[in-house]
Amino acid sequence: MLRCASLSKTYHSGGHRLTVLKDITFHVEPGSFVAIVGPSGSGKTTLLGLLAGLDRPSAGTVHLDGEELGALDEERLTRLRGQKIGFVFQSFQLIPTLTAVENVQVPLELRGEPAAARATELLERVGLGGRGHHYPAQLSGGEQQRVALARAFSTRPKVLLADEPTGNLDARTGATIIELMTELNRDLGTTLVLVTHDHDLAALARRTIRLADGAIVADSAA
Repeated sequence: MLRCASLSKTYHSGGHRLTVLKDITFHVEPGSFVAIVGPSGSGKTTLLGLLAGLDRPSAGTVHLDGEELGALDEERLTRLRGQKIGFVFQSFQLIPTLTAVENVQVPLELRGEPAAARATELLERVGLGGRGHHYPAQLSGGEQQRVALARAFSTRPKVLLADEPTGNLDARTGATIIELMTELNRDLGTTLVLVTHDHDLAALARRTIRLADGAIVADSAA
């Protein structure tokens, strides 16, 4: 489902070169649950952005479901993300002027698909069936993350990418989000790749890739 080969990322600033990722090579099978872990500054979030096609590598390639992201222009990349990738962010990234159900509907409406029934069904699945008319500011952090999770799964993506999905939540709420993510991964067969510092969440993954100083130092599938 995902394959990256000899992937590197270097930033240039003020005449200096900062290499964030070095020669990253691995592949992820369909339906897998993979946790990417490592200390702050090890390149985890940068790697997730490259896997999503949100950034371009300095060297190497990323293939998503057989398509090389580097060979696509921005319009085709945007279309591919809308069709095959769901996102969950630490900061939720909900649209504040839309209700919970409207936030879930957005990806479906952008694809021209019926949205109301699917959005309501997903909110019920994440335990927010009675909160669909509330705006993000009227929801707790855990409720907002559940809305974000429902939105990410609304288009039935082949891959869900999550960046510290429990980072802004208390332990109890984080456990609920973890349970929902693993349930949706199992029931829908979505490939799940997440960046996390949460040891409980990483322990549930069927594979763990550890980064340090921009390189893979351990891979439980290797």
